Amino acid sequence: MISRIWHGWTTPQDADTYEAMLRAEILPGIQRVSGYRGAYLLRRDAREVEFVTITLFDDLEAVRRF
Repeated sequence: MISRIWHGWTTPQDADTYEAMLRAEILPGIQRVSGYRGAYLLRRDAREVEFVTITLFDDLEAVRRF
């Protein structure tokens, strides 16, 4: 199994919209990739809001398909 980690930052004013887009559009779209096994979305509120997405794949070929 391979875990892919991605970080993103946004302003506190845009954070809820950003999270909604990730949950409604980006993460569901990844489910179509063969070998995708799930994801975790983490959020840390500070001066900026940090999002960490950990996606899980069967192998490197699945990551390439993504």
